[in-house]
Amino acid sequence: MLNLPLRNELSPSFIFSQSSLQDYSDCCRRFQLRYIEQLKWPAVENAPVLENEHRQVEGQQFHRMVQQLLIGLPVERLTQIANNSNSENIARWWGNFLSARKSSLIDLTKQQFFPEQSLSAPLGKHRITAKYDLITVIDGQATIYDWKTYHNRPRDEQMAVRLQTKVYLSLLLNAGAHLNNNLPFSPERAEMVYWYADFPSEPFRYPSEESHYKRDWKDLDSLISEISAKRSFPLTDDQKKCGYCTYRSFCERGISATERTEFEDTESESWDVDMEQIQEIEF
Repeated sequence: MLNLPLRNELSPSFIFSQSSLQDYSDCCRRFQLRYIEQLKWPAVENAPVLENEHRQVEGQQFHRMVQQLLIGLPVERLTQIANNSNSENIARWWGNFLSARKSSLIDLTKQQFFPEQSLSAPLGKHRITAKYDLITVIDGQATIYDWKTYHNRPRDEQMAVRLQTKVYLSLLLNAGAHLNNNLPFSPERAEMVYWYADFPSEPFRYPSEESHYKRDWKDLDSLISEISAKRSFPLTDDQKKCGYCTYRSFCERGISATERTEFEDTESESWDVDMEQIQEIEF
């Protein structure tokens, strides 16, 4: 590792998200470098990384198009944009989304839609926040939709224990009452749906339960308390997690990206793609 002094104390005003918690769980040092030190250190770019980053940008474009549809922009115009995007991925994802929308796989007949909804709540000495692709509500029943553009479909059990699942459901139940006529959602009346744009007929539906909610909120509180008190942030022992990490050269874990066949294919939660930098949809 390069011999640079690193800060090791988290700001009291730091706001946690599923991305920062996932970074910490993957590698404590990555969390330190990204969120405490705020170090800008891009590793050497090469073909696998550039390919993955390009797909991330395409995924953000797809997310924006779905958002535009949900706020009422014409599907015909959006379809034209997808077909003229010079991106086979975007055109395919969009076609798959429209097909799923016509079926029960993505139920957009709900009474209330909340696209790109943000929620926040205090947890321990900090706050935790999340931005949802879509929340739908009907008669006190809430469904969280999250659009994924993974190369490969993750195992259901992998997504069930994912920090995103825990954060999104727990935060909705804790801070989402204003979406339900100021009545808190019952844990038994909330679920999370991961819809995979390249596997449109194979979504993963994860229903909430009272016991899950209490356990997950307690676990998140403990995790945030652990991070807040931590002063040593060691490197992960699992070097597979270094393959696409921005800081791999800083940590002397190599400069070349891991080949995809060696890399657990999940969408990186740490790609810093700014939605404001994504091209606006023009009409």
